[in-house]
Amino acid sequence: MAMSADGKIAPPHRRFVAIGSRRDHDNLIKLRASADAVMCGARTVESGNITMDAGGEKFERQRLAKRLAKQNLRVLISGSGSIDPGAAIFKNRNSPIVVFVSSQAPAKRLAKLRTLADEVIVCGAKSVSLGQALGRLRRDWKVNRLLCEGGGELNFNLLRLGLVDELHLTICPHLLGGRSSPTLADGLGFQTLANAAQLKLKTQRRIGDELFSVWSVRPRSR
Repeated sequence: MAMSADGKIAPPHRRFVAIGSRRDHDNLIKLRASADAVMCGARTVESGNITMDAGGEKFERQRLAKRLAKQNLRVLISGSGSIDPGAAIFKNRNSPIVVFVSSQAPAKRLAKLRTLADEVIVCGAKSVSLGQALGRLRRDWKVNRLLCEGGGELNFNLLRLGLVDELHLTICPHLLGGRSSPTLADGLGFQTLANAAQLKLKTQRRIGDELFSVWSVRPRSR
C-alpha cells in the first residue's frame, strides 16, 4: 500500500489517484511478480483503470524465472456481488479471474459475474468468509503467496482475522486530509490499542522523498 503522510490512500472522492511515484508503482509490480495471486475489493477495482495483471513482459520473465505462472491469478472480493461489469479488469483476459461473494449476492448478479469471471464462489452468509476464501484459493488454485492491494476495509478484515503476514508500505510526501478519505485499514477498526494489529519493522529505506518500509504483522483478533 502507498499512503500520504497523514495516512490516506485516496482523496475524499475515493477515486484512484496515484499517490506514489513511478518508483512506488514499479515496487508494487515487483511484488506482484513474487505472488501466485493478487486480490482486491470491488470498490478498489472500480476506482480506475485497474487490471491487476503481471505488468508486461519484463515482469512475466521475472515470474517465469521464479517458476511461477506467466501471469498471476486475479481475485476479487464483493459480498454483494455488485462489481461493475464494465470494469477494466474484465476487459483484460491475460489471466483467470476468481470472484468471491456472500450468499447475500442476488442471483441475477451472480449470473452476470459468471459470464465475466472464470469462477464465482459463494463463500459466507452475510459477508465473504475470508479465511474460507483463502483456503479455497490454496486448495483449488494452488495459491501459496497472495498479495492484497486494498482497499481499506478488506485490509482491515484480513488484519482482524490474523491473515496478514507482511505489510509493504510506502509513505508519500503529500497531505490529503479529509475525514472521509479512506485509510490503509478502514472498517470497524480495533477498539483498543491492546487489541490492535502489532507490527515489527523489518526494513526501511528512503528514496527521494518517499519512505519504503516492510513490516511483519502480528495481529491480535478480537
